[in-house]
Formats: sequence, C-alpha cells, structure tokens
Amino acid sequence: MMTEKKMRSRSTKLIGILAILIILLLASGCVEDGNLQPESKSVALEEHHEELVEDQNETAQAKVGDTIRVHYTGTLDNGTVFDSSVGREPLQFTIGLGQMIPGFDKGVVGLNLNESKTITIPADQAYGQYRADLVQVAARDQFPPDSELEVGQVLQVSQPNGQIILVTITNVTDTNVTLDANRPLAGKNLTFEIQLVEIVSSA
Repeated sequence: MMTEKKMRSRSTKLIGILAILIILLLASGCVEDGNLQPESKSVALEEHHEELVEDQNETAQAKVGDTIRVHYTGTLDNGTVFDSSVGREPLQFTIGLGQMIPGFDKGVVGLNLNESKTITIPADQAYGQYRADLVQVAARDQFPPDSELEVGQVLQVSQPNGQIILVTITNVTDTNVTLDANRPLAGKNLTFEIQLVEIVSSA
C-alpha cells in the first residue's frame, strides 16, 4: 500500500511533468494566453498564401498562348477614334493565334496585369498597305436596275473561286460604280491605348 509520503512525491513529479509540457507548448507557439490555438498558425499560413497569390497575380505578364481580356481605344494619326471597348465588355483573345492584327498581338506581350500602355502599329503590321489594284470600276448596268447604290455601302462580291469578299462603294455615276476591296483601315498607322484587365488562362 502506497504511503502518503510516496503519494505526495508522485503528485509532485506529475505536476513537474505537466509544467514542462506547458513550457514546451508555449515555446512552440501552440499555446497563447493559456489557450490552445493550433488554428492560429493555419490561419496565418492561409493568409500568407493568399498574399502570395495576389502578388503573383499583380506581377503576372501576358505571353504568347495566354487567353487575355483587354480594354482598348484605337485612334488614327489625326486623333480620330475608330474603335474602342469603353462602355463594352473587354476584348478577349488568345495571343499568337492570329485572332488579332500582328501589331496588336505583339503589343500586348509582356503587359503586366492591370498595366496600361500605348502602342503605335505601322500599316504593314495592321491591315496592310493600301493597294490600288484592289480598286475596280464596274459598269452600272451590271447591278440590278432597282438597286440603290450609295458611297460607303459595303457589298459582298463572289470571286470565281467561290470566295466571298467585301467591297466598299467609293463612287457612283450614271454609268459606273467604283468598288474598293481594301480594308477600311488599310494603309493607316494605328495607335492603341491598351489595358490588360485579366489573364483568363495561362499557356
């Protein structure tokens, strides 16, 4: 049978062991103000991870193969705005797939998320040089007699190979109609103000 003295000795040892455990827990940061808080480190790690993700997003750069969304405003050399996404949804496209004119594709590479830049694209990197050979004069009687032909009107013309091209009427007389198959912005340098608003998917 255990004596009272031995019982007191064992209790003292147990208290000493518990005290050591508490000191170790405090030193490891698992106990704060006498409360066990293992969640605190987990929360801190999650917050740190979120900060890292935000930092990565802020420093993300557009590269070939990325699908991105941009806002843009396009102007001519004289300052005339010919197109803009202001007031509309951002333009979405994949860099390098030929969905945009070459100069625009190249201009967005390296843009940081939320960064804005202004680029000027020469005609040969936009809609090409203006070609006089794409302007043709057709006899007025080749069109239906009741057709109302006006300058600026866009028509679809079928080629011998079956390809459909768009032509713009640039002049109308009683006998002739001048048709221009050049793109409306052919031969023009284009300036774009571009803002990268989202990298939808990364290559």
